[in-house]
Amino acid sequence: MDDASLRADMIEGLEHQIGEPIEPPVLTALQRVPRDPFVDDSPRDGVDGDDPHSLSLPTLVRLITALDAEEGDSVLVVGAGVGYSVAMLAEIAGARRVHAVDIDRSAVHAARSNLDAAGYGAVLVDRADGADGLPAYAPYDRILLETAVVEPPRSLREQLASGGRIVYPRGAGVQTVAAIEPSPAADSAPDEDPAPAGFETVETHGPARLQPMLVDGEQPGAERNRTRREDAERAERGRQRRHGWEQDWIDWDERL
Repeated sequence: MDDASLRADMIEGLEHQIGEPIEPPVLTALQRVPRDPFVDDSPRDGVDGDDPHSLSLPTLVRLITALDAEEGDSVLVVGAGVGYSVAMLAEIAGARRVHAVDIDRSAVHAARSNLDAAGYGAVLVDRADGADGLPAYAPYDRILLETAVVEPPRSLREQLASGGRIVYPRGAGVQTVAAIEPSPAADSAPDEDPAPAGFETVETHGPARLQPMLVDGEQPGAERNRTRREDAERAERGRQRRHGWEQDWIDWDERL
């Protein structure tokens, strides 16, 4: 079977898994990005597992669909992995418009090599703590987190352009893919919306099961203290909301 037929079969099976047609920009990227450079570590057809550097194709499609990036958008990817999702976004927005960071040096090296081999060498991939983002190139129209958090760190939210969007796997264990946008009315929104202060949830997909965001020096597979800390501080913020003017959020990433 030739490559085109294999891709067509893959896409048909993928649409069956996610239960809906794939959006045209995402579909085009799937058709154009070569998988050979990423073949050993590229997104799998099944479910997410314990490998911190790869994710399933259904999850990848949900993330990129929710991001809703367009040509010319400035995009930051937190968690470069092996570079496959970064290549897809480079196909959508333009290689020079996409930046990626990963806290794992080996992942950064692999992503750079794979992207170069696939023809997307113009993408900037840097080794950095994902919680800090990449402020030198901010603001970003779209920010994609490929690591799970209860809410995006404040530094990432501050690097988002006006009218921008952040997409991330929300929660611990089995997560929900959430898209949030800045909203002046967000502070008066119902407490049921778990988006951070000043933001509202505009779209959700699921389920997903991605690795929690690592802190600098933490190794994949280790017990994740950050997610537990996020859960506790989000609960505390919820208690503060009930006191009217005491609605300042706890900036958990400054406590690391």
